Order: sequence, then C-alpha cells, then structure tokens
Amino acid sequence: MASGLLLGGAVAALVTAAMPAPHQGGIADPPPDKIVIDVATVNGSGCRPGSAAVAVSEDNTAFTVTYSEYLAQVGGNSDPTAFRKNCQLSLIVHVPQGFTYAIAQADYRGFASLQSGSNAVQRASYYFQGSSQTVFKTHTFNGALNDNWQATDTTDWANLVYAPCGVQRNFNINTELRVNAGSSSPSKVSFMTMDSTDGDINTVYHMAWKECPAK
Repeated sequence: MASGLLLGGAVAALVTAAMPAPHQGGIADPPPDKIVIDVATVNGSGCRPGSAAVAVSEDNTAFTVTYSEYLAQVGGNSDPTAFRKNCQLSLIVHVPQGFTYAIAQADYRGFASLQSGSNAVQRASYYFQGSSQTVFKTHTFNGALNDNWQATDTTDWANLVYAPCGVQRNFNINTELRVNAGSSSPSKVSFMTMDSTDGDINTVYHMAWKECPAK
C-alpha cells in the first residue's frame, strides 16, 4: 500500500526533494523508518472532502499535498464568493521514535490567467497544534499573466520550529487564494488555481529532521 493518505481526486506524486546539507545546527539525516501522514480534518472552499491528497516522499525529506478543485476567480459570470478560496488541513504526522521534524521550505505551484489590471494573492501559514499560529506569508501576482506560477516560503535554519519531542501535535496548514479584478474589465474572467487533474502540480513541504534528546 502506498505511503500517505489519499483523500480522493488527484493522486499525489511521490517526490524526492533536494534538501540543504544535513547536520547544520543539529540537523540530522532523515530517519530510516518510513513516516506516515494521516489527515485529521480538511476544511475550506478550496478543498472540499475528496479533492485533496497527501503523500510522503520515498526518502522522508518531504511530503506533498495535491488539490483537484482549488480555484479562485472573478469577473464574467463568476460566483460573487469565488474570488477567495481557502483550505485548512490538520495532519497527524507519525514520526519514528527518537526524531522530530520542522518544515524548512514550502513550494506552492499552480496556474494563473489574470487580465491586465487584475492581481492575485497566495497566502499560507503552518503551525503545530497548541503553539501560536505563524504569520501568513504572502505572494502577489499581477496581470496580465497567463502561465504557471510558483511561490516558495523558506525558513532560516536558526529559526526552524520543531514539533515537540515525545508528544503528538497535529501539523496545521492554512492556505488561501484570492483574485482581485482591480481595473480589469468586469466582463472578463481572471482566475488562479492551486490544483492539478493529473498529479503533476502539487505543494511540496520540505522537512528538516533532528534527533530528540535521550531521556
């Protein structure tokens, strides 16, 4: 059985993610035992049940989230509420004993078709259950644009926030897409997606590992 939990829709591609050199500031090699990620809850207009999938890379350096219906749009006959879509995922990460992890980098990808004068925003935050929610990191895209897009959030090694050792804490991911018509023609549609029908487009979360102190 493939690692990770399939929620439906698209099938997440397993990726081998290139990570920075290990052993920086206590960073360890990934644990040899396979990690498993279960989805505790999924909520939001951009990821209704059955439209997202989670999978773990073979080398334990990353996991992917793939969406099949994550699209925000404005203009034309668009629903008035469609300009903003969001998704809240709460993940249970089963970590091998003696290890803990942090998210060192997150890569977001999708497609945007923005009319001249319009713009779009992609936002994301991630935090462990019981800790303070981090500030959203925001990326803005301006029209005219008709192409794939990518945004990367990176955390310095010194500022990595690790899951507490020996305690199960869900990892929460909040994302948002917002499209603004701006000065573009109201009759023309602008949209932005963070989805894929074939699994080729996904969000990749790169993991940094550290050994827990011996008790």
